[in-house]
Amino acid sequence: MKYYIIAGEASGDLHGSNLMKALKQKDPDAEFRFWGGDLMAAQSETLVKHYKDLAFMGFLEVAKNLRTILNNIKFCKKDIKKNKPDVLILIDYPGFNLRIAKFAKELGIKVVYYISPQLWAWKEGRVEIIKKYVDEMMVILPFEEDFYTKHGVHSHFVGHPLLDAISTLENVNAENFKAENGLNEKEIIALLPGSRKQEVEKMLEMMLSVRPYFKEYQFVIAGAPSLPRDFYEAYVDDNVHFVSNKTYDLLRCSKAALVTSGTATLETALLNVPEVVCYRGSKVSYAIAKRLVKNIKYISLVNLIMDREIVKELIQNDLNTKNLVEELKKIIEGEKRSQMLNDYELLREKLGGKGASEKAAEVILKV
Repeated sequence: MKYYIIAGEASGDLHGSNLMKALKQKDPDAEFRFWGGDLMAAQSETLVKHYKDLAFMGFLEVAKNLRTILNNIKFCKKDIKKNKPDVLILIDYPGFNLRIAKFAKELGIKVVYYISPQLWAWKEGRVEIIKKYVDEMMVILPFEEDFYTKHGVHSHFVGHPLLDAISTLENVNAENFKAENGLNEKEIIALLPGSRKQEVEKMLEMMLSVRPYFKEYQFVIAGAPSLPRDFYEAYVDDNVHFVSNKTYDLLRCSKAALVTSGTATLETALLNVPEVVCYRGSKVSYAIAKRLVKNIKYISLVNLIMDREIVKELIQNDLNTKNLVEELKKIIEGEKRSQMLNDYELLREKLGGKGASEKAAEVILKV
C-alpha cells in the first residue's frame, strides 16, 4: 500500500518512524511519502518537508508566519492529489492536519489519525471535524478513549509509543557518557528547554539561574535536532555543557532534570528521572491560552495521565529562581524524590505497556 504520513514536530517524527517500522514488517509492499524528520527519513527516503520548516509556536508566531503556513497547506494538497496514496496517516499537529484530513477525505482517500490532538484541553469543537473526515482515530492516553466515546466517535487506545521507543534503548554507562561528551565528574542536572528557538531562548536563562545554588553539580543542555550547535554556544561555559541528539542517554545519566512542558515531561518520567516542569509563554499567548483551555488542572502529561500532581509545574510567574531552587532541592534527595520514583512506576502501568506501534499498524491495515 501507499502511505502518506504527516508529522509536524520532533515527537511526531519519533512516533512516525516507529510506526513506519511496524508497517514495513506487516506490509512488505509498503511505500511511504511523508512530512517529518531525520528519524522517519531513516525508514524511507521520500521526505517531502522537514518538520523544522513547519514548527511555529504560539499565537503571535503563527500570525507572523501565516503566509508560509498557508503555502505549506496548498503544497501538501497538491502533493497528495498528485501521488494518490491509499491512506493518509496524520500524527497530532491539528491546525495543519485537520485541514488536510478534509481535503483527503473529499478525494476518497482513507484518513487515519494517530496520536490525537489535545481536544480535551481546548478547541473541543474540532471533534465534529474528526467525525466527518477521519475514518479511524487511534489514541495513546487512557482518558482520551472516554473523551471520544462521550462525543460519539469510535477510537482505539493503542498504548503510548514512547514505551516502545524506550524499551529498545541499549544500556548507557554514566562515566563513559561523561568522558565521550567532554563532561566533568560531577553529577548531572539535565536541562530540556524545548525544541523551538523562541521557547529555548525564554527557558534557558531561567533554568540556568539556579546554578549558584547547585555548585556541586554540572548542568547539561539537551540540544534540539532542529537547532544548530552554535545557537547554544552563548549558554555554555566550564560548568554548563551541551549535547545534541543524545537526550535519552543524557537523562539516564542525570540526577534530576528541569523540563519545558511538552512530550519531554513524559519522556523524562518514563526514563525514571525526577523533574520539575517549567513553562513561560508571552503574556499575550498565555492570556489567550488561559481563556481557551477548559477544565484542565495540569499542563504536564505526567500529571494529566495520573490525574494528580506527580511532578511540580512552575508556570508563568511561578517560574522564578526561588521556586526552581526550592523544587529542585526536593527532588535531588529525600522523600519527594522517592515518592516521585514510586509514582513513575504507576504511570508506566497506566499507559498499558509497549506495543503501540504494532497495534497502530494493525488498525491501519484493517482500514
